Amino acid sequence: MRTYAGHSSARESNELYRRNLAKGQTGLSVAFDLPTQTGYDSDHILARGEVGRVGVPVGHLGDMRTLFDGIPLEKTNTSMTINATAMWLLALYQVVAEEQGADIAALTGTTQNDIVKEYLSRGTHVFPPGPSVRLTTDMIAYTVAHLPKWNPINICSYHLQEAGATPVQEIAYAMCTAISILDAVRDSGQVAQERMGDVVARISFFVNAGVRFVEEMCKMRAFARLWDKVTQERYGIADARQRRFRYGVQVNSLGLTEAQPENNVQRIVMEMLAVTLSRDARARAVQLPAWNEALGLPRPWDQQWSLRIQQVLAYESDLLEYGDLFDGSHVVAAKTEELLTGAEAEIAKVLEMGGVIPAVESGYLKAQLVASHAARRARIEAGEDKVVGVNCFETTEPNPLTVDLDAAIQRVDPASEQAVLAGLDAWRGQRDDAAVKSALERLKADAAEERVNLVEATLACARAGVTTGEWSFALREVFGEYRAPTGVGGAPVAVAAEPGGELAAVREAVAATAEELGTGKLRMLVGKPGLDGHSNGAEQIAVRARDAGFEVVYQGIRLTPEQIVAAAVAEDVHCVGLSILSGAHAELVPDVLKRLRRAGVEDVPVIAGGIIPAADGEALKAAGVAAVFTPKDFSITTIIGRIVDEIRLANRLQPWRSAADTLSAR
Repeated sequence: MRTYAGHSSARESNELYRRNLAKGQTGLSVAFDLPTQTGYDSDHILARGEVGRVGVPVGHLGDMRTLFDGIPLEKTNTSMTINATAMWLLALYQVVAEEQGADIAALTGTTQNDIVKEYLSRGTHVFPPGPSVRLTTDMIAYTVAHLPKWNPINICSYHLQEAGATPVQEIAYAMCTAISILDAVRDSGQVAQERMGDVVARISFFVNAGVRFVEEMCKMRAFARLWDKVTQERYGIADARQRRFRYGVQVNSLGLTEAQPENNVQRIVMEMLAVTLSRDARARAVQLPAWNEALGLPRPWDQQWSLRIQQVLAYESDLLEYGDLFDGSHVVAAKTEELLTGAEAEIAKVLEMGGVIPAVESGYLKAQLVASHAARRARIEAGEDKVVGVNCFETTEPNPLTVDLDAAIQRVDPASEQAVLAGLDAWRGQRDDAAVKSALERLKADAAEERVNLVEATLACARAGVTTGEWSFALREVFGEYRAPTGVGGAPVAVAAEPGGELAAVREAVAATAEELGTGKLRMLVGKPGLDGHSNGAEQIAVRARDAGFEVVYQGIRLTPEQIVAAAVAEDVHCVGLSILSGAHAELVPDVLKRLRRAGVEDVPVIAGGIIPAADGEALKAAGVAAVFTPKDFSITTIIGRIVDEIRLANRLQPWRSAADTLSAR
C-alpha cells in the first residue's frame, strides 16, 4: 500500500515519508521533481520554477542520504518513478544503503525505467531510444547479479492510458515494450540463457485502471494470460512462478474531474476494486491518487484518505479472502478473449515494423495515441460518454471541501527552491573536484564502448559526489539528446464540422478573422515551457485548432520562454497558448509575457492552460494573460472559439459572436 509522494526538498519529503509509514503505509513510492527526472541540476535554466514542484529534487548523494534518513532501506520496499535517469538514482540509493550497513542483495523495490512510454506520453526522456535501451539492459543485467530482489524495470502502461490508449492499445504497446527489452537483454550477452528466467521473474508492470470496471478487470486477466504465453513461447521460461504477471497499479488520473471533485472518491474506489477483486490477476501493489489532483498538489490529509480507502478494503471487508470471484463467468471470459485477440493483432502489427523502437521513431505509436485521445474527448463533448458533474448532472450543492480553494491543495513554498539551490552550491564546494572529474571521464569512456556495462561507472560517480546534471550531461556528450515525434500531424479529424454544429461555427469565425486581418490563416503557437512533459492536453488543443482552420505551430515539449518567444516572433503568430501541468505556471507564464512585450509583440494574446488553481489564474490574468483554462473547461471546441474571441479583441476587431452564441441565435 503506497501513496505517490515527494515535494519541496529531501528533508521535507523525508518527514512526509515517516508520517505516511506511521499511518500504516507498507511501501514508499518516490515522486522525483522534473529536473531530477530529466537529468538537470536544480540551477539549470530549464529547471526554473520546477524545483520541488511535482516531486523531490535529488541532485547528489547528500540529497539521497537526507531523503531516507532514519528509514532502514534493507527493510523498506521502495518504488522510484524514474526513467531516463533510473540508473543514476538506483546508484545513489544503493550507496546510501551501503552506508547504512545494508546487504544490497536484500534490497527490495522498483525503478520504473520504462523509457518507451516517455517518448509516447510522459516526456521525461533524455537520450535517443538506442542508448536508452542500453541503459535499461545494463541495469537489468546488474541487478540480476547483485540486487536479485530488485525490479529493475516497471513496464508502464499507466501513462499510455492517460495519453488516450484503449485497453487493447495499453496491453499491446506495453507487451511490445517488454518484448523489446527482453530481446535486448538476451542479445546483449550479459545474462546467460539459463538465467533468463531470473530476468523475467524481476520484470514488473505498472498499469492504469479506469472506471469501466468490467473492462478494466478483464484487461488485467488478458494481460496475465498474454505475459504467461509470451514468456513461455518466446523465451522458453518453464517455471510458472517466474512467468507470473507481477504488477502495481495507480488508478486513473485522466478521469479525475475539477468539477464536483468529491465524485473522484467513488471513481477511485471503483477503479481500485477492478484490480483487486480478480484474484488470478490481482495487483501486488496499489497506489491511489487523491480526490483533488485535478485542482492542484494534494495535501498529506488527502493522501491519507487514499491510503485509508485501501485499508478499509484490506482489513474491514472480506473481498480479498476468497478465490477468484469471476471464474466461470461467460461475460468475463468473452470480454477477456476479445481484448486478448485485439492486443495480439496490434502486437503483430508493431513487430512487423521491427518492434516498438521503430514504431516510436516512425511516429506510428504516438499518432495512434493522439488519435485515440482525440476520439475519447470528442465522445465526451458530444455527450456519448457520460462524466458525472461534467457533461451531465451538473447541478450541485456547494462543496464544503472546496469552499476555500487555496486551502484545498498543498502549496510549495517558493523559498524551498532557493534552499535547494544553496544546498547544491554547498555540495559542489565541499567535494573533491579531481575525483569528480575522474569519475565523469570514466563514465564517458565506458559509454563510448558499446559492450561495457555502465552501472559500475555510475556507482563511482555517485560515490565521488557527481551531481544529477553532471551525470546526464556526460552521457549526453556521448549519446546525444532526443526529441520525440509529437503525433499531431498524423492525427485524423476527431470532430466533424457538421453544418450548424459548434466546430462549423468556430471554423467560420477563424476564417472571417483571418480575412479581416489580411492573412491567409490564423496562426497559433502551442508551447510547453519548462520541463512538464505531459503533453496530452497541448496535443488535443493543437489538433482541434488545426481542425478549426488554424495553422498550428507546435514544437513539442521542454522549451525555454526564450525559445517560445523566438518562435512566436519568427512565425508571426496571432496567439500563444502555454500548457503547464507541473505548477511552474506562476513563474514561466509571466516570463513569456515579459519577453514578448520586450520583443515589441503587443497584439498577440497569451492563453494559459493546465492544473492552475483559481487564485493563480486570477494572478496570471492580472499579469496580462488573456484567458486561463483548466480541466473544468472540457469542451475543446469552445476553448478554440474563446481563443478566436481573444485574437479579435487584441486586434481591436468587432466582437464575433462566440460559438455558443452563434448556435443559440440559430
